[in-house]
Amino acid sequence: MKTYNNEKRIKNLLKNLFESWSKQKAESIIPLAESGSYREYFRISGKDKAAVGVFGNDKKENAVFITFTKHFLKKGLNVSSIYKQNLKQNIYLLEDLGNNTLFSLVQQNKSSIEVIDYYKQSLSHLIKFQVDGNKGLDYSVCYPRRIFDKQSILWDLNYFKYYFLKPLKIDFNEQKLEDDFRLFADHLLTTDTNYFMYRDFQSRNIMLHKNDLYFIDYQGGRKGALQYDVASLLFQAKADLSPMVREELLEFYLKELRQKSNVKRQMFKKYFYSYVLIRVLQTLGAYGFRGLYEKKAHFVQSIPYAIKNLKWLIDNNHLPKKLNELNKVLRQISFETDFGISKKTTHSNLKVTVTSFSYKDRIPVDYTGNGGGFVFDCRSINNPGRQNEYKDLNGKDEEVIRFLEEKSNVIDFLSSVYSIVDRSINNYIERGFKNLMVNFGCTGGQHRSVYCAEKLTEHIKNNFKVYIELNHIQLEKEGLL
Repeated sequence: MKTYNNEKRIKNLLKNLFESWSKQKAESIIPLAESGSYREYFRISGKDKAAVGVFGNDKKENAVFITFTKHFLKKGLNVSSIYKQNLKQNIYLLEDLGNNTLFSLVQQNKSSIEVIDYYKQSLSHLIKFQVDGNKGLDYSVCYPRRIFDKQSILWDLNYFKYYFLKPLKIDFNEQKLEDDFRLFADHLLTTDTNYFMYRDFQSRNIMLHKNDLYFIDYQGGRKGALQYDVASLLFQAKADLSPMVREELLEFYLKELRQKSNVKRQMFKKYFYSYVLIRVLQTLGAYGFRGLYEKKAHFVQSIPYAIKNLKWLIDNNHLPKKLNELNKVLRQISFETDFGISKKTTHSNLKVTVTSFSYKDRIPVDYTGNGGGFVFDCRSINNPGRQNEYKDLNGKDEEVIRFLEEKSNVIDFLSSVYSIVDRSINNYIERGFKNLMVNFGCTGGQHRSVYCAEKLTEHIKNNFKVYIELNHIQLEKEGLL
């Protein structure tokens, strides 16, 4: 478990590494939001240099990441540069790619032309990783396995069994299910597995940086089938892409793949939905472990989306044949109305109050006795209120929303806000706290602060089971609500 003293020690190690690399004093070291791993990330800034500092307690995993990164950079693939490393201390510095992920863009508008175009670009990059990145890659460093083999598949299936099926008391015959697991693994391995398999190719690991896409978190990579990573991206649970969009993107991938490989379309699709299934089961195992076992709410909230993908596979007749016990279990999960989870996903006792206000007045008072909460200053964002056409509108109007999203840095601003607030919500839920206050201020309390308060409220609703109260002080004063 992470302690204050341990975090202080890690910060000191990273501070020294940063100053050794940059020849500048580290002026700030800010923890970044926790991910699905146990690695710890910090944004470190000096006078005019910045980096992301990483502490990972797993030496073998660190070695994989460093080896893969150096190889991918030589191949011209878009990954972070490594500025400096001290693997004896389990730390290294990476190029700072910012906060904007493809996932954050998807959350705003998953069906937009821009988002779909980014997905197509991601798939084009993926082919380069799978084919070009595969050439000359040292797979001997892979951990825990150098190939996605039968043992790897069985680990994923048992992860699903022990951390999802058993906690939810899904009924099954243990021996029959194990037999089906082995048959399913054998089936998956009858396709070509001689490509680089990224292992976690999904929109949270795709960064929007310098008008291009960059890729992170590939240290779990190994040799494997092409289908796995395509399935990971197109069937990512909370991205919740529509079947129509998924089909369009799959066809795009297959067309692009022909330029790099002689893989036949029919052969690829023969195995594709089996790889979708193994990925869905792996993620359900992960959500069960992180959510049901470790009690992290945002993982629990992803489960219904993964179940939705599973139900789609069933409804479209994509389950593997002759695996009767496995199919029985999957149908049982799919058709159980609340998936056995509803009791575990009721609201926590945490109430989040989100407020927009004008700096012409005072910062909103916290009446819960906690002394206040976050106050985010929106005045650095380009102000639509300075233009006559927007003066009588507010941050809930489409014209203002379009202005802010197209002519300001509000997306970057909110991405940082989400990271900070998400960290606090998770911590407050785990500690049983009852109140969190988040305030957005701008000059008039009408445009920028209202937009940001609306967007944060929407983000929290999509990611957490908490009570939310939204207030727009200036709009209420003017009778606009």
